[in-house]
Amino acid sequence: MNQGKRVGIVGAGNVGATVAYSLAMQGACHEIILRDNKIDVAKGKALDMSQAASAVRSHTVVKVAEEMSDLKDCDVVVITAGSPRLPGMSRDDLLMINANITKDVIEGVAKYSPDAIIIMVSNPLDAMTYVALKESGFDRSRVIGMAGILDSSRMASFIQEKLGYGGGQIRASVMGGHGDDMVPLARYSTVAGVPLTDVLSDEEIEEIVTRTRHGGAEIVGHLKTGSAYYGPAKSTAIMVDAILKDTKQIHPCAVLLEGEYGYSDVVCGVPVMLGANGAEKIIEVTLDDKEKEMFAGSCASVQTLIDTLNTNNFFEGE
Repeated sequence: MNQGKRVGIVGAGNVGATVAYSLAMQGACHEIILRDNKIDVAKGKALDMSQAASAVRSHTVVKVAEEMSDLKDCDVVVITAGSPRLPGMSRDDLLMINANITKDVIEGVAKYSPDAIIIMVSNPLDAMTYVALKESGFDRSRVIGMAGILDSSRMASFIQEKLGYGGGQIRASVMGGHGDDMVPLARYSTVAGVPLTDVLSDEEIEEIVTRTRHGGAEIVGHLKTGSAYYGPAKSTAIMVDAILKDTKQIHPCAVLLEGEYGYSDVVCGVPVMLGANGAEKIIEVTLDDKEKEMFAGSCASVQTLIDTLNTNNFFEGE
């Protein structure tokens, strides 16, 4: 690992560029390297961000990788590259398109930044994390999907909206896959330490849970021509920061399960401890029967995508 921390970002669209901007503004690392197939656009954004960093006296420099080989010796590589989810498009529709893009990108990352921790942001998130893991050959602790922080923040935002108070003191908890089968855990959600069930009715909580599940689609519906990026980007930056600073903080992230919660060889969102070595520990929380059932549904959803990849012989010859 380098003394000066280096973060690579593959995909300089809305999400990737906003991750870079967020990291540059907080001076989270010494160097950010953007990689995009639109090289001039990436160069323009890199210059703009470097100048913004200078304005706040951050030491971070933003550069561009014209070739994949320029994305070398990174401590963390964030992958946002892929086809965006457009109105009317399910996450499943994106599967084969983005699996092939991910495969191509991971090959370069594994070659030029073999010690990096990979954070996957491309959708369908859990399946792309699985692809990245299989293609890189990295340990499961070094390939992590960003979803739980975003889904939890959406739930927290909806709780605040419903309550009209408690901003900044709400801790929402979401597990499972990143999609309509996610598992918002009202039992583990609090407002300044007060259980959610003490401040909201079951009906209100159910309303929040349903809205959280469709939080991404709600934004897509308003934007018409794209999907959310401020929330996803900030959630990703939080993960990068936790890894670079070795905070050992617990965040919900998508990781490969190897027996935890009773599942194996499937990627799903669970609480993990993030540190310098990536997902250093998986936390197993106690789930009641209803939550177990929801989590089983979530894992089954991801498994269906993995099965589709296998049916299409995606991993053959490896």
